[in-house]
Amino acid sequence: MFIDNRLGLMESVETMINQEQRLNQVSNNLANVDTPGFKKESVTFNEMLYQANRYRQRVGKGLRINTVQDQGVVQKTDAPLDFAITGEGFFRVQTPAGIRYTRAGNFQRNNAGQLVTANGDPVLGESGPITLTGKNVEVSRDGRISVDGNQIDRLSVVTVDPKALTKQGENLFRLADGAAETPSPNFQILQGNLEKSNVNTVTEMTEMLDLYRAYEGQQKMIQGADALDELAATRVGSLSG
Repeated sequence: MFIDNRLGLMESVETMINQEQRLNQVSNNLANVDTPGFKKESVTFNEMLYQANRYRQRVGKGLRINTVQDQGVVQKTDAPLDFAITGEGFFRVQTPAGIRYTRAGNFQRNNAGQLVTANGDPVLGESGPITLTGKNVEVSRDGRISVDGNQIDRLSVVTVDPKALTKQGENLFRLADGAAETPSPNFQILQGNLEKSNVNTVTEMTEMLDLYRAYEGQQKMIQGADALDELAATRVGSLSG
């Protein structure tokens, strides 16, 4: 009884910890529902066999965080430096830590005339950082950039293996060491538009409620297991021969 009860407590605690992690992910998704180009995260639960001690093994619960790369809805803004990618691909961005990738196209021009992200990182074209030296900026669907009627560069839009990308914060992804990027063969740039977050508010709120109920259920299981332990401890000493 004691051993089974203790294992039940461990299972409930592991489940609650994982549910807390999932709740954090849902909360983060909801917090970024209005962030351009944001990609929601999901958590996959799985069981794994591990060595509990040198005498036995046991099955524990693990989780893996996944980024959902589905395209969000494209919204018209009419801002000349807002660009949305439809189809495959990521914008390439130069950061102090190296090249990073993003789908967020809410760009702006800094004091040096460079096209930069909302965080001030230069957006890369095929010739390097893009500098806008005129007033009227036009971007064709294939990414060619013209300023005052003169073509100056082309946006560098690349395809990478989504499994090789890791979120770095600030809507940026880092490519795993050894993974390759290739020019995207299937994309269009829509100037004056932004790709919205791919978070579905109703879905995330429903999942949050389900997680709260599941968490409360595990709490009740722990309370029940504690009650059984207390009952066993108080009755053992009162048994008569």
